[in-house]
Amino acid sequence: MAHYQQLIKVETQGKSLQKVTSKVAAIVADSGIQTGLCTLFLRHTSASLIIQENADPDVLLDLANFLAKLVPESDRYIHSTEGSDDMPAHIRTVLTHTSEQIPIAQGRLVLGTWQGIYLWEHRQQRHQRELVVHVMGE
Repeated sequence: MAHYQQLIKVETQGKSLQKVTSKVAAIVADSGIQTGLCTLFLRHTSASLIIQENADPDVLLDLANFLAKLVPESDRYIHSTEGSDDMPAHIRTVLTHTSEQIPIAQGRLVLGTWQGIYLWEHRQQRHQRELVVHVMGE
């Protein structure tokens, strides 16, 4: 079984969902692996990964609005050293994911027709995020 790994650096612009599907797909193609598994791991605790609708941007907007209402920013949290958006960002990450696994078949990610991979920045300020892409298989 072969293993292949690369790091993607993603510059976020503050709270947003950034599609990273094409970057991950390019790494899978570079790996030469035809059948296997792609594991994604985001090395942060205030941003997350999701696989979600990639055709209608209103879906992403509705998700962002829902999560903002569910976990509002405020000064009511004990952990507030890094600002009023930090603890809510940690909670939002717990409710979503910092890793995903996607099968690979015929050298490509096996995503559904309407699925895309997104890095979800939960902080207000821009950040440089690191996404580890690990591909294994044959």
